[in-house]
Amino acid sequence: MQVWDLVNRMHGQMRVSPGAVTGFDMGAALAMADALGINPLVVAEWVPPIEAQLVKALADKQGD
Repeated sequence: MQVWDLVNRMHGQMRVSPGAVTGFDMGAALAMADALGINPLVVAEWVPPIEAQLVKALADKQGD
């Protein structure tokens, strides 16, 4: 649940290229996790797959 809360706080911490979101700023994600007391190993394990699905969903939505 803590990782999901972290992901929901990451709205302003995205890596973007012209016209596309490419993922989270993982440095910012780990810094936020540290500030929130979330184990960085858990973040490193769970955030990348969530990030991949988010990027895919945004790309699919843009293709509509």
